[in-house]
Amino acid sequence: MAKLRHIAIAVPDIQATAKFYEESFGMQRVRESDVAVMLSDGTVSLAIIDSNKNVNAEKRTGLHHFGFIVEDLDDAAGKVESSGGKYYGQIRNIGDGPQSERKYRDPNGIDFDIVNAGHADRVWRVPA
Repeated sequence: MAKLRHIAIAVPDIQATAKFYEESFGMQRVRESDVAVMLSDGTVSLAIIDSNKNVNAEKRTGLHHFGFIVEDLDDAAGKVESSGGKYYGQIRNIGDGPQSERKYRDPNGIDFDIVNAGHADRVWRVPA
């Protein structure tokens, strides 16, 4: 089976955006240039592309949102908010139980969510 390798987002400030994801989720910087920073969680990479310098980062229909599985939802929410993420919603009682999925926007306005592993196991097939 093919596996997801990376997600790419285009933003005006790659360094500030990289710092947000490093501080919020502990992602590690694995490569960078003047037009992109690559972060990884060890499984999937996040490519942060400079929308001002990279000619291939033009405006187009694309990414809706992406999500992170976290061990402790409240702890992760605190890190996201203290790093500059903006909370905008929460979905409760999806699937088999009262687990929560919280919706955020990063400092660039890009949507992502955080969900605990128990909820993700019930709703999606989570890689081992």
